[in-house]
Amino acid sequence: MTTSDRKVVTRFAPSPTGMLHIGGARTALFNWLYAKHTGGTFLLRIEDTDRERSKPEHVDAITNGLKWLELNWDGDPLFQFARVERHREVALGLLASGGAYNCYLTAEELTAMREKAKAEGRPQVIESPWRDRDPKEAPAGVKPSVRLRTRRDGETVVDDKVQGRVVIPNKDLDDMIILRSDGTPTYNFAVVVDDHDMGITHVIRGVDHLTNAARQTQVYVALGWDVPEFAHVPLIHGPDGAKLSKRHGAEATDAYRAMGYLPEAMRNYLVRLGWSHGDDEIISTEQLIEWFDLDAVGRSPARFDFAKLADLNGHYIRKATDDELVRRLKELLEVVEGGAEKLARLDRDGGWDKLRIALPGLKERAKTLLELVDGAAFLFADRPLTLDDKAAKLMDADAKAVLGALLPRLEAAPEWTAATLEAEVRSFSEATGTKLGKVAQPLRAALTGRSISPPVFDVMHALGRDESLSRLKDLAG
Repeated sequence: MTTSDRKVVTRFAPSPTGMLHIGGARTALFNWLYAKHTGGTFLLRIEDTDRERSKPEHVDAITNGLKWLELNWDGDPLFQFARVERHREVALGLLASGGAYNCYLTAEELTAMREKAKAEGRPQVIESPWRDRDPKEAPAGVKPSVRLRTRRDGETVVDDKVQGRVVIPNKDLDDMIILRSDGTPTYNFAVVVDDHDMGITHVIRGVDHLTNAARQTQVYVALGWDVPEFAHVPLIHGPDGAKLSKRHGAEATDAYRAMGYLPEAMRNYLVRLGWSHGDDEIISTEQLIEWFDLDAVGRSPARFDFAKLADLNGHYIRKATDDELVRRLKELLEVVEGGAEKLARLDRDGGWDKLRIALPGLKERAKTLLELVDGAAFLFADRPLTLDDKAAKLMDADAKAVLGALLPRLEAAPEWTAATLEAEVRSFSEATGTKLGKVAQPLRAALTGRSISPPVFDVMHALGRDESLSRLKDLAG
């Protein structure tokens, strides 16, 4: 049975030696989408065989990042280190069948062979003399590594779903080590055993793994196992065309969460880094699942554009319901620095109700949840307000006099709604011959401490009668 005859099974297999970076998040997304698109299964494997660098906190960061992106995997995560005995069992089976052999080359001998090849301008392909040597000649007291006995003639072909047909002459590939001398499996071998045992049909990963595909194909062939479909997706570059790194700004997904990006916006943006559907830019998750296929993944590296991400996130904020935004804000404030204090303010004195009233205006300006929170700061500012520089310039003697004259009208307003308050202010403006801007600008400054805010009448409605009038009295002439 070939992989094309089986139900699709994809996997994301990160190493817990650091955070979940944007490139890894996109790889997980492509695997998740392809599984969803085909009605298949998406699995998670933690490749934790590097015991010194693998940390539990990194495992948590990876799984929390996937959960935040709402890329839920099927079943429990599989931990690679727990399967070392299985890897060793398969390797020793190959040794017993002649598909592998013991190699007694020392580290010093390997170094000398590589240096000689380099000096002679030849590829540094190790040709172990132990491939055909009598094991009885093995040196005493030396623990051997186990090498795969691969064909020296012919070619290894990888028919990649993204990169196309890749052909590697077998003479350029040495007999790879599958078990080190201490009995631990090597990466390329463990990956094959795990993917086979997990029933993986499609290996979707970064193009930096393309060279591994040839070696892994040789292992599949040696074991008589079906070779999965490979799809090596392009790397993500920064705006300057260099590989995306910390110097370009945030690199890990938890940083984007802390900056107030929405998971649906991140999914939409990340999938467009290498995949396209015509000229569509804003694509819902439902549409992504319906449309996603590996055929539409390009070969060229994609450039990360922070401005485009922010614009896209702003779209999703404007589109979100108030309930959805409140839920997202609570989740964000629970994890960001200083969020606990803001949560406490929102939780008391009807803070969430005030925020909901202000949300329509706040949503129009904010590109991130943090900008939305910052825009709502006026709701919880302590009296007397501290004015920023621009607001302070607006609050001259004439402006204070205008507010003083306006106050009686506002105090007598029959209802404290945005529509009623706007009518009162417009009526005052016409009656006094004062331009509306000359009333609204100091009004905004006195109520928010800023020169820019959501619509000022929405601000007044959100603050409520008592708080609005108190703030105006603090500054009115």
